[in-house]
Amino acid sequence: MKKVKSMLLILLCSIAVLAACKNEESNHSDKGEDAMSVTNGREATILIENLQTPWSIQKHRDTFYISERTGYIYVYDGEGGERQRVQLQKQLAQTPEAGLLGFYLKPDFQDSKEAFAYYTYQEGDRLYNRLTVIKQAEGQWQELTSLLDQIPADTFHHGGRIKIGPDQKLYVTVGDGLNPDAPQDINSINGKILRMNLDGTVPADNPFPNSYVYSYGLRNPQGLAWDSQGFMYSTDHGQTALDEINRIQAGKNYGWPVISGNQQQSGMEPPLIHSGNTTWAPSGMDIADRSIYFAALMGEGVYRYNLDSNQIDKVIEGYGRIRDVWIDEGTLYFITNNTDGRGNPDLADDKLVSIPLPQ
Repeated sequence: MKKVKSMLLILLCSIAVLAACKNEESNHSDKGEDAMSVTNGREATILIENLQTPWSIQKHRDTFYISERTGYIYVYDGEGGERQRVQLQKQLAQTPEAGLLGFYLKPDFQDSKEAFAYYTYQEGDRLYNRLTVIKQAEGQWQELTSLLDQIPADTFHHGGRIKIGPDQKLYVTVGDGLNPDAPQDINSINGKILRMNLDGTVPADNPFPNSYVYSYGLRNPQGLAWDSQGFMYSTDHGQTALDEINRIQAGKNYGWPVISGNQQQSGMEPPLIHSGNTTWAPSGMDIADRSIYFAALMGEGVYRYNLDSNQIDKVIEGYGRIRDVWIDEGTLYFITNNTDGRGNPDLADDKLVSIPLPQ
């Protein structure tokens, strides 16, 4: 009897050990799937986890710089990352959609360590957006000067994307700030795409004299990109659907809030394509091989729109809300935005993910 009990005890222990090994293998497998997954036959790699509501991707040489709405720039050199605080002259607003938004490295960043930044702040009972120059030094960033201040803002619709175009001018998207009259008012900078010299002055060849306004009639544009021919494109949020991709031209009126979708009116530009009755909530964008790739928040993915065929398809999904994209040497990078209060974040959100550019 003792011999039988001993054999039974050995057998039970062996089963327990095997079960533990199986569980351990399962845990490692889960971690592997978190770090690398397959999307439509392409292997995706998670480069960074636990970002704090990221908004904009920048890349200089092999290093990523990602703005976070909480007031940080996350710097990742391919081996490790560091969250660097941005010391701003105004206190970041805490309202929905507010914070440190657009971010763009200066062309001479290697030497100057300077970048442009766009952020939301509160003064009394008013909200404003502010375009500034910030500088990296000793593991943090310091605001140096303001290029454009007191851009009227509200709880939503800040715009906030900033990029340098092929003409070496700085372009800034500004939302309507919940003011429906502003997009059609040339004297207002809300509901516009602005264009300025890199020192913040108004270019002499802007379409409206002594004005930053480059194009108008927009609601909440959050994406900018140029194709290989130098043509400019932007994303724009519709009201409940009818999100847009527009080809932007100097001085043109894109219709909001007078027209949207397929509606037409003399003197107003219709979109290249819109989302119809569905919602993309499009944000950052980039262009490669005659295709626009744009991030979708409500649409939860990355979409591709071919400029020649006018066809659109969803090329990335399964990561939740996507805020920005960056294309470099055949690789598509994107940041999730599931911690912005409207998503369903997992324990590792938010993330920077890379994937071979879809063919």
